[in-house]
Amino acid sequence: MQQALKLIKPDKKEQAEIKKIAREVKSKIKIPKTRITFGGSSAKNTFLKGNNEIDMYIKFDPKTYRELDISHILKENLKFEFETVHGSRDYYHIKKNNYTIELIPILDIKKPEHAQNITDISPFHVKWVKKHEKYTDQIRLAKAFCKANKLYGAESYIQGFSGYALEILTIHYKGFNKLLKAVSKWKTKTVLDPEKHYKEDPLILMNKSKTFSPIVIVDPVQDTRNVTAVVSKEKYNLFKKLAKAYTRKPNIKYFQIQPFNIEKIKKKHKKLLTIDINPLEGKRDVVGAKLLKVHKYFLKQFNKHEFEVKDHGWHWDNQALLYYAIEPKKLSKTVKHLGPPTTHKDRLKHFQKKWKNAKTTKTSSYVILERQYKEPEHLIKELKKDKFVTSRVTKIK
Repeated sequence: MQQALKLIKPDKKEQAEIKKIAREVKSKIKIPKTRITFGGSSAKNTFLKGNNEIDMYIKFDPKTYRELDISHILKENLKFEFETVHGSRDYYHIKKNNYTIELIPILDIKKPEHAQNITDISPFHVKWVKKHEKYTDQIRLAKAFCKANKLYGAESYIQGFSGYALEILTIHYKGFNKLLKAVSKWKTKTVLDPEKHYKEDPLILMNKSKTFSPIVIVDPVQDTRNVTAVVSKEKYNLFKKLAKAYTRKPNIKYFQIQPFNIEKIKKKHKKLLTIDINPLEGKRDVVGAKLLKVHKYFLKQFNKHEFEVKDHGWHWDNQALLYYAIEPKKLSKTVKHLGPPTTHKDRLKHFQKKWKNAKTTKTSSYVILERQYKEPEHLIKELKKDKFVTSRVTKIK
């Protein structure tokens, strides 16, 4: 683990540069009755080497600003070029050197229940994590492990583990190695309540809409919130799989981000189909969510038309690339299309009217049709023209 920490832990020079940039930004924002502090992993000191994003909270006194638009007030007081990021409360990006500084307006509340916006609670997350400073480097290991293995990120198109979720998990299990041992033994559903907010099973008492994810972590500072509500089954199961592999045979490679290489993936499969996409412009989370929907739509259609997908994935930088490893087997020339049960007389009559060669058994009806797509390439060609796809991308080829 010491070898891994050398790769991922920021040195004193990097930490000093971040503090210097923060001071420069802070000195140029002059708004009465506000405080400016580090936020996120910068405040918790859990950020990784080479991290080029700095979170800063502009904390507005709630007695003065509760009824006012603090996003607009911050915007009017920025003395440098910035980019507006729209959300439940707008915030701002500024560029300095190689860093993106995220300026987040929040109310400087004393209790989480006084929050007007989810971001108002962020300082309480910082405070909770900082109570467990002895796990700082252990948290870095967990973040680097998940980042290298595409498990990191709570954005809707990633559906992985947020930085805060990994901080909670590492603290809850008391270190990185213990975390991975626990993850390797996770069942179909995992429920954690680190601060023991609930005397009974949280699944019984929490809002059902917040407990659909395969892992439920009750927020240590907000008992109504599931920190891992966005985590997909795919990312949950991949975390378990990788944790098992690592605990059996630890290796530095688990902490190293490998560049995407489609040629390497092609060598693993007899038939790999790729689709190039020019994404839409817009907020990364929104654009990414549309790309994910397109990817899932292709998967659904492959399954519907009986093409067996052995492996699949997608990569997005400036351009997006979808890939599908299809089992190279010959499909039958015809397919059996099922109709309504024979007990549904009206529906059966309509089915037989539509399909003159329909047949029935004692309980069901069916018709034998010529297979629409015998090769996956033919299906892809048609899907590229589908409105569901074309409305979510700029160009597909």
